[in-house]
Amino acid sequence: MKVGAVVLTMGNRPEELRALLDSVAKQDGDPIEVVVVGNGSPLPALPEAVRTIELPENVGIPAGRNVGIEAFGPGGRDVDVLLFLDDDGLLPGTDTAELCREAFAADPELGIISFRIADPDTGVTQRRHVPRLRAADPMRSSRVTTFLGGANAVRTAVFEQVGGLPDDFFYAHEETDLAWRALDAGWMIDYRSDMVLHHPTTAPSRHAVYHRMVARNRVWLARRNLPALLVPVYLGVWLLLTLARRPSRTALRAWLGGFREGWKTPCGPRRPMKWRTVWRLTRLGRPPVI
Repeated sequence: MKVGAVVLTMGNRPEELRALLDSVAKQDGDPIEVVVVGNGSPLPALPEAVRTIELPENVGIPAGRNVGIEAFGPGGRDVDVLLFLDDDGLLPGTDTAELCREAFAADPELGIISFRIADPDTGVTQRRHVPRLRAADPMRSSRVTTFLGGANAVRTAVFEQVGGLPDDFFYAHEETDLAWRALDAGWMIDYRSDMVLHHPTTAPSRHAVYHRMVARNRVWLARRNLPALLVPVYLGVWLLLTLARRPSRTALRAWLGGFREGWKTPCGPRRPMKWRTVWRLTRLGRPPVI
């Protein structure tokens, strides 16, 4: 099973990027071909074996990763599996790629694997990095309904069947959009606690653009993927949850602006999931109303 890797970078963490690439090069088994995409920034000097693409402008996270996918042929078809890794992460174990190969070979329905993100100093996995509602035990592996964008492996047959990440999202919820489409096509997603990416503990930026995109993309996600009956339920729940968190006035204004934008602007093609997929998501612990 041939494995490739896509790393998206803004070029502002050259030492961390080189450390990540070194950890990929040390993986057991066949060598992993790596493509590094510079998202609107020049790339630092990198190992000769690494392929590089420099984009003239920042096209956003999903579009940038899609460029990396296409570097492996249409839909990434030149390889069987693609790893997507944050440029400031690091694979502490040398067996991660082999574990991926074994997992995909053993389960033909497995489409995506979400790795466990752990702080390199403390070993702590933040609750928000466990892609399920019952996130208290990050050491428990399970089937899940979404995955972490910068710490995962995707079978390229998934891209061939359902397409890539939604370019226009730019940032936020693009993983869930792909996950829902994959689940609707019959693929499964695993969270694996034994496949680890070291990444420093951080908090996501809470600036106005963040709040706007989170809200806008939440609406787009629902409009694109949910049965019509569930769209107002899903968005109503998230509106109430947002208000319950008592955001600052500035944050709430940005969020509500993004929410309105999500309704007024094109969301891309609408392909509502089947009701049996809704039931599958529910059985996996996260019905598509939250």
